[in-house]
Amino acid sequence: MPDTINVAQLSRLIGTHDAPVIIDVRIDNDHASDPRMLPASVRRDHRTVSSWTGEYTGRSVVVVCQRGQKLSQGVAAWLRHAGARAENLEGGFEAWIENNCLLVRPDRVPEPDKQGRTVWVTRARPKIDRVACPWLIRRFVDPSAVFLFVAPAEVADVADRFRAIPFDIDNVFWSHRGELCTFDVMIEEFGLHSEALDRLALIVRAADTARLDLAPQAAGLLAASLGLSRMHKDDLAQLDASFSLYDAFYRWARDAVGETHNWPTPAGGRA
Repeated sequence: MPDTINVAQLSRLIGTHDAPVIIDVRIDNDHASDPRMLPASVRRDHRTVSSWTGEYTGRSVVVVCQRGQKLSQGVAAWLRHAGARAENLEGGFEAWIENNCLLVRPDRVPEPDKQGRTVWVTRARPKIDRVACPWLIRRFVDPSAVFLFVAPAEVADVADRFRAIPFDIDNVFWSHRGELCTFDVMIEEFGLHSEALDRLALIVRAADTARLDLAPQAAGLLAASLGLSRMHKDDLAQLDASFSLYDAFYRWARDAVGETHNWPTPAGGRA
């Protein structure tokens, strides 16, 4: 069916740098019966669709309702009218659940600000965990999340004054727990366990806690992260530059673990 995307196709896009905007238009009763959300999705009211479609002009959008019928198809049609590249999810939320795809726990997602963004704060000059966590949040929880980097001694007060969520500092919810780093904790608390993310988490943990023996890829992540921190004086510039590194590690963890590369190539082979 044209203008429709199936669960397998959407699942392959989630977590990647070019993932579509995912809009959840389930009615309140359906959402209340299962408030979990597709990764990085936002809730919008189908009854007011004509007032907000302009926000998505020129963007790729997937619309999700309970069963992929009238609500998602109608909203997707409105979005296309406004210039968006909009598809509805075949089978809707129920099909997503039936295929055991990732879902985010809403009770762990912080209250957004007036612009609909979650706001986070941590120590300046990030290296591993303080880059990995923003990557996870932007790719799987809130694509519009704001990250504030401040002096270590000021994190708690900035969190209080600016209603931001502190992370990767002592004595807060979103921080190391035992041998786990903050990235591990976020995967657990948001309900984002998957083979690929768990594999990536081990690499992050090894690099962040100086246990490079846990994963052979950790030394490379550490070296690249330290190099990026030297290349960029501005923390947000470093964050932007580092996201492609985590995108690459995630795609390796999901799609290329069994692939090797040798030189020279076998006789008659291709490079």
